[in-house]
Amino acid sequence: MRKGVMDYCVLAILASGDSYAPAIIAEMKRAEMIVVEGTLYPILTRMKNAGYLTYRWEESPQGPPRKYYTLTDAGRDYLASLDEAWETLVEQISAIRHK
Repeated sequence: MRKGVMDYCVLAILASGDSYAPAIIAEMKRAEMIVVEGTLYPILTRMKNAGYLTYRWEESPQGPPRKYYTLTDAGRDYLASLDEAWETLVEQISAIRHK
């Protein structure tokens, strides 16, 4: 379940705009989610291979170039399906907890 939630969070962050791995990690940490590069990079690679993300290299004012990830149309569609699944799950859990 955590794996699916991590995918969802990454896609949701990228839906707001292109980003690079350390910025994605920082955004997740701001939301008090525990994530490390060793967890994030395989997720990004898997989603890129699935066609949900693409990337480009950009020069950085500090250090080496950065790999910026972007949602593809397929990634936006996948995120929309995850949004629907999340809403359904929340409704189901709410029904169980408040019966």
